[in-house]
Amino acid sequence: MNILIIILFVLVGIIALLLLIALFIRKEYIVQSEMIINHPVQLVFDYIKQIKNQDSFNKWVMVDPSMKKKFNGTDGTVGFKYEWNGNKKAGEGEQEITNLVEGKKLETEIRFVRPFPSVAKANMMTESISANQTKVGWRNSGEMKYPMNVMVSMVEKMLAKDMNESLNNLKRILEK
Repeated sequence: MNILIIILFVLVGIIALLLLIALFIRKEYIVQSEMIINHPVQLVFDYIKQIKNQDSFNKWVMVDPSMKKKFNGTDGTVGFKYEWNGNKKAGEGEQEITNLVEGKKLETEIRFVRPFPSVAKANMMTESISANQTKVGWRNSGEMKYPMNVMVSMVEKMLAKDMNESLNNLKRILEK
């Protein structure tokens, strides 16, 4: 019985410590990744502004090939919405194009329903390096509410890894 009480106190102590730490950890996360793609900027931008093309390169979209998808509006234009409902890994939510700067920037807002409600900004930028080379930048940012913000650092590492993998997929597709 004494061992159970000790284990219970240790668990309560660990939880209390994590809650205390979360009070002092930032809530915002920002992750950026870049990739050089050997194609002209307009060709690259025309591909990434079509949200449906994420089925081919975005790791998060590819985690559940049988997820339910719904599209509203004209893909590649402001106001286009992509809704999904998938397995535990894919979750549920929607992504909306909120701004486009033709040939340069695609801004989207991602609203998650599951696994937990949250909102993120996901922006992709293109910059011409030469006539046949484009730098693609991807920036993902958002906020994790207390006490979930204790995981900000872990989330940033996971997002960076997944974004790099997705950009490598994009490069492979466009350079075929």
